Amino acid sequence: MAPRWKGKGAEAKALADPMSKIVAQLQSSLTQTSASGILSGCSVLIAAEAEQTDRFSRACFGRPIVTVDKDKQWFQLSLEEAFFLRYYLKCLKIEVGDISPKSDEELWHCMITRKETFSDSYKAYSHLRIKNWVVKSGSQYGVDFVVYRHHPSLVHSEYAAVLVLSEGNGNDLNGRLRVWSDFHCTTRLCGSVAKTLLVLYINRNGNFNVSPLCLEKYTVEECTVSRWSPEQCREE
Repeated sequence: MAPRWKGKGAEAKALADPMSKIVAQLQSSLTQTSASGILSGCSVLIAAEAEQTDRFSRACFGRPIVTVDKDKQWFQLSLEEAFFLRYYLKCLKIEVGDISPKSDEELWHCMITRKETFSDSYKAYSHLRIKNWVVKSGSQYGVDFVVYRHHPSLVHSEYAAVLVLSEGNGNDLNGRLRVWSDFHCTTRLCGSVAKTLLVLYINRNGNFNVSPLCLEKYTVEECTVSRWSPEQCREE
């Protein structure tokens, strides 16, 4: 399915300002200010200055939340977004209560306790983000993520991503898309909202999620699934 750009000139604007450049600008800004977020439940809160507010919005990290603080804009990051900024981009500090974690391993364990499947969802999120896709929650469509080529203001999301935990033997470990009726229902839904189903098979390769180092041994296999329509393939 080809990208569906929003309005004339949207594609040219995206090409002139690639997402890799925008994320690098956010990374630089957060590093220079020694930015710090607060782990709260299953999200991370961060107060951004005016410049960083624009960079967070353009890079599509988190969502702005309304507070009584008039001088700063607070953003709510998902666990995956926050850990990506901390572990991969190394531009964000994250506090747990009044204590800053001493290591990535300590923060990793904090997030694992809050979200049991965090290691798998983060692996999928980072796999796509590193490729400069914009990744947002797909809960409104009944999937794990929706994936955009660029900022959502310029283009519609192309993929609806579903995570399937696998050990390489064809069996899923989390019960997703276990039978063909699951595939049929999901592809039917994706088709109705003009998205392609992207199945991400996460294989832990026998490794436990005891530290973020396990991510290097996890593998991700991508598979796009389209709904076949006999009416479109019928001979004239």
